[in-house]
Formats: sequence, C-alpha cells, structure tokens
Amino acid sequence: MPSNLTDTPPIVLTFAATDPTSGAGLQADILTIASMGCHPLSVVTAVTVQDSSGVDDVMPIDDEWVSDQARAILEDMPVAAFKIGLLGSVENIAVIAEIISDYPDIPLVLDPVLASGRGDELANEDMIDAMRELLLPQTTILTPNSLEARRLALEEDNDEDVSLAECAKRIIQLGCEYVLVTGTHENMPKVINTLYGERGRVRSDNWARLPGTYHGSGCTLASAIAALLANGLSMEEAVKEAQEYTWQALHYGFRAGMGQYIPDRLFWARDDEDGQEDTRH
Repeated sequence: MPSNLTDTPPIVLTFAATDPTSGAGLQADILTIASMGCHPLSVVTAVTVQDSSGVDDVMPIDDEWVSDQARAILEDMPVAAFKIGLLGSVENIAVIAEIISDYPDIPLVLDPVLASGRGDELANEDMIDAMRELLLPQTTILTPNSLEARRLALEEDNDEDVSLAECAKRIIQLGCEYVLVTGTHENMPKVINTLYGERGRVRSDNWARLPGTYHGSGCTLASAIAALLANGLSMEEAVKEAQEYTWQALHYGFRAGMGQYIPDRLFWARDDEDGQEDTRH
C-alpha cells in the first residue's frame, strides 16, 4: 500500500553538477542526504569531466533547463531544505536565486564551490559577484573553506591579511545568516572549523587532521548540514553532528583511483566485526 505523507522522510533538494567519480558533486550530495535519513531530490546545474585527481572540463546546463527541473519537482514534493553546490554559470545563479526566493522559510545551505581540490577554477569573478548579490542574502548557512571565505569576502588584493573572523563578518553583512569556515586549508596541526553568526563566533570545533587529501569533503559537510536541518535540528546541533559525520566519512575514506581519497558516506553500514585491521590510511 502506498504510504501517506506522514510516513515520508524529510526531503532535501540539491542543485549541483555531476561528478562521474561520485566523490563530489551531485552524486556525493545524494549519497550523504540518503545516509542521513532524508530523501534526496536533484537538479543538474552542469556536467563535468573529472576523475579523482581533478576537473578537466565543465559544461553548464542551460538555465531554462535548470529552472524547469526545479519547478517540476517543487510543484510535486514538499522540500524541507535546499543545498547548493557548483552552479556552472551566472545565468544559473540568477535563475536558482529566483526559485529559492519563492521559498523563504526553507533553510538554504550554500557550499561555494569556487575551485577543485587540485585548484581547477570553477567560478569566475562574475559568478562570485552574482553569488554575493543574489544568493548570499538568501543563505541560511554558507560553508566555505578558508580560501573560499577570503575570496568571497575580500574585494581588494591588498586585504589578504584580513582575519577569517573579519571575512565571516563581511559575508554575514551581505545577508547570510551563518558562516561555517572550515580549516582544512590552514597550516595548523588540527583542523579548526568555526561557526559565525550575526553576533560573531558561535562555536569552534577541533578535529584531528587526517593524512592524505579528500575529494568531496565540502560537499559531504554541506549536504549533511542540510539533511540535519531538514530533520529538525537546530543550527548548532546540525553543524556539530554534520562535522562528526563528515570526519568519520573521511576517516573511513578509500582511494578508488589514482588521485584523492573518496569519503565513505556509508561507513556506518560496513561490517567491521571480522576483526580485520583497518589499513585504508
């Protein structure tokens, strides 16, 4: 028998580009959202050519197709949270901002994908300006790494010495409610992730720095936050639990190809009771 609406898991809609490795992008979002007990919906913003080492090419989807994908599912299913990743073009940013504006009460998690882990450019200055103007004022929480936070906040090259706290403050002044700056790119023995709000620092969390590099850690964290918000957690609770989930996914990550490790978003489903030592790191 078909279930009624009360049996439906929370639904999260992600706007993102495909990643054929499933390490990052749309596939990573879907894996994470499902792992957190939510039903994932997906809108394709771009198609990429990439492997576990980096991105070779990006083909943005036409903005009308992006709009039609989103409108079709939003008119059909109730969404509890939005997650946004790589957008592909200024036109896509504009059309997604227009769509999101029709749902002001639904939390929006924005992962500003500006470059790949290898450093491949994924957003030009026009796209960054469009994010600042159109998306940040509607964003519930932004999840940049330190490099992305500086790039979004700093308008002049000679501002490079500005602190991450000041960067977060400037981003919040653009209309974003919270900013979670991750410290994976900082030269420190531990990874320090800090959540900022309108009144400044809300919480900081320290995590053991894992060996190796990972493909899709930012996608995992942002999607986990979106899923936990959809499940009804407060922002602080969602941020804390999403970090724990992401760290575990990275800890159990695997090197499927010749490049970066891929997070294991289903680590909790593996049977490790056979007594075999974990040798993945």
